[in-house]
Amino acid sequence: MSDPSQKSSFLRVLGRRDVIALAFGCMIGWSWVVLTGTWITSAGVMGAITAFLVGGGAIAIVGLTYAELASALPFAGGEHVYSERALGYGPSFICTWAIILGYMSVIAFEAVALPTVMDSLVPGLDIGYLWTVAGWEVYATWVATGILGAIVMTTLNVLGVKFVAIVQTTVVVLILVVGFVFVTGAAFSGSTSNIDPLFFDGLSGIAIVLVMVPFMFVGFDVIPQAAEEIDLPFRDIGTALIISVIMAIAWYALIIIGVGMVMDFESLLTADLVTAEANAVVYGELGGTILLIAGLAGIITSWNALIVGASRAIYAMAKAGMLPHFLAEIHPRYHTPKNAILLIGALSVISPFFGRAALVWLVNAGGLGIVVAYGFVALSFLALRRNEPELERPYRAPGGMATGYLALVLSIGIGALYFPGSPSALVWPQEWSIIFFWIILGAVLFTMSRMAPSRAAQQLAD
Repeated sequence: MSDPSQKSSFLRVLGRRDVIALAFGCMIGWSWVVLTGTWITSAGVMGAITAFLVGGGAIAIVGLTYAELASALPFAGGEHVYSERALGYGPSFICTWAIILGYMSVIAFEAVALPTVMDSLVPGLDIGYLWTVAGWEVYATWVATGILGAIVMTTLNVLGVKFVAIVQTTVVVLILVVGFVFVTGAAFSGSTSNIDPLFFDGLSGIAIVLVMVPFMFVGFDVIPQAAEEIDLPFRDIGTALIISVIMAIAWYALIIIGVGMVMDFESLLTADLVTAEANAVVYGELGGTILLIAGLAGIITSWNALIVGASRAIYAMAKAGMLPHFLAEIHPRYHTPKNAILLIGALSVISPFFGRAALVWLVNAGGLGIVVAYGFVALSFLALRRNEPELERPYRAPGGMATGYLALVLSIGIGALYFPGSPSALVWPQEWSIIFFWIILGAVLFTMSRMAPSRAAQQLAD
């Protein structure tokens, strides 16, 4: 088993503000601009808010288990460290590879979202027709924009986490200001009559939104992934994690209310970038443009943070001999897992070729991976509470074992919504194909790591 107590290759440079900005910025991303209309038309304003309160509450409970584990085992790799110590080698591979699927789905989502928002800001970004995917026409310039964004974000992350954090904090402040102005304007100029019906399609509508919620909240777990780079008392790591989740719940609820008050149900059905269009209703065309810029900022924050999380998880797996060893190499100057970051960049350039139709596919497929990982973390929490009661826990989750069991039940319950028989089951073949591709890729990389047995054995012995 890998020993996380050995000397770290990373630099502790992230303060409290950096940590909260990383996690919160990751959780809000771009989805609040493009998917709010889908949430409201699927479940109604109150139905969508209910889904986010239920789902966000479940994530907060799972977050309590993360907060305790992150303070007790503050090492790069997060889920990998907890699950390997508590459950062993095999379960740790499944857990960590599942959360990396969640991370990669968001990263790929942003590579698709970038040309989407640029197409709205710069009309005419549809040159060089390539093909049509699920009714969406894909253009060469559109794809090139997504690929260029992936290259820039990959390079930024290689240059160091502190530089990433400075960019993250600045951009998060911009998003918060624009969001506050939008919600305030909607409260004064909107109408409560627009939010009828409060609920649409009952429990089925809520379930459709609920399966998207884990994807929206992926990001708080970037904090434990980057634990070796956080310069805070270990207890404060857990506290910062919970604060970021609560902020995200409030953000999504307020945005849904704001959009619902400004746009009636019929307008939402035909809206494209719905939150930007809602802000245009309140503040005119300039308001719509400003909100699109805030959405672009959200793409940057989410993309940034998830590359941090995914690369540290891949690094930890490679260091433990679960993935090829070259993925554990640290840049000698910038102290970043450069090869893991480059792999993420290479994978992220694929998604723009599928066009905007890929957005919802990525949301749903990635959500399943996230929930699977959350279930394993809850199991790890319970196992360590039972088997290592003497382990120092600077942050202790309120409720103790009951919180762990509740987190496990909630993870299983939300996970069941993705499977056949549920009104929100993953769609075949698109969404299940993403799942199967990820399983096959993991098997290939795992096999590659086994082809160098002496090196893998050495890693396990370290």
